[in-house]
Amino acid sequence: QVTLVESGGGLVQAGGSLTLSCAASGRTFTDYHMGWFRQAPGKEREFVARITKSTERRTYTDSVKGRFTISRDNAKNTVYLQMSSLKPEDTAVYYCVADRFLSGNLYSPSEYDYWGQGTQVTVSS
Repeated sequence: QVTLVESGGGLVQAGGSLTLSCAASGRTFTDYHMGWFRQAPGKEREFVARITKSTERRTYTDSVKGRFTISRDNAKNTVYLQMSSLKPEDTAVYYCVADRFLSGNLYSPSEYDYWGQGTQVTVSS
């Protein structure tokens, strides 16, 4: 069992920056690919970014490329999502996710075994 706890959400003006953190516990952190999803009101959960466990290869959804950066600190069992040039359309609950095996569609929520409770990010215009 992997427990994921997000932090760092909040209210920010458009154009601002915010960094989300996700602390993992329960299993060996380096055994897991880590990522972020988000869900806006009335919309489905959307893939945001993923970082692989060994090569730390990063994948982003098109709408955040160049603005968001995912990283991981294996010594701290933590994954981060640095967000800059935030837009009102980035407003959502952001979820940290973990998956041990890349066996399917990385953009699909069903691919990921573990989820955090979510942290709210609100971008005002």
